[in-house]
Amino acid sequence: MKRAIITPYALDPAALAELKDWLGIATPGDDAQLVTLLSTALDYCEGFTGLMPLEQTCETILPVMSGWQALGTAPVQAITQVQGVPAEGARFALAVEAYALDLTADGAGRVRVISPGAAGRIAVRYIAGLAASWAGLPDALRHGVLRLAAHQYRAREGDELAAAALPPAAVAALWRPWRRLKLA
Repeated sequence: MKRAIITPYALDPAALAELKDWLGIATPGDDAQLVTLLSTALDYCEGFTGLMPLEQTCETILPVMSGWQALGTAPVQAITQVQGVPAEGARFALAVEAYALDLTADGAGRVRVISPGAAGRIAVRYIAGLAASWAGLPDALRHGVLRLAAHQYRAREGDELAAAALPPAAVAALWRPWRRLKLA
């Protein structure tokens, strides 16, 4: 099961403005690097918490099975499309009665194939993420992303000890209440 991002989030200019304010930067010379650091921090936030911070349209390819299968990304806001993927040939839309969908209270999305037809796999498209925009992110997550991006910006001078401890304790403390752990 591999997730592909079909429509990535558009980083709000307010995020860059907040980071520049945090770092005390007034010129646009480092804007591209700062946007990259914010995007990386958002990815790290997802890896640490198990929650996708900003809404994106995703696609996951799953094998056809009769039981429920989780999408692996949370929180799922909506499942928008289920297509059959045959061994050979083009994808095709599965009829609505050929599958069942479930969005659980904890934000997980699940799909169950009832009648796959010629499909050996299915492609499920869905919208996942905690917030539609930067301003909608919970304060602790947003502040943790800012602090991590600022930490990485300051560590660019080659301080390997500072860069090795990711996330810094202050960021981990902000994100820990949001963290989802899975039993293996």
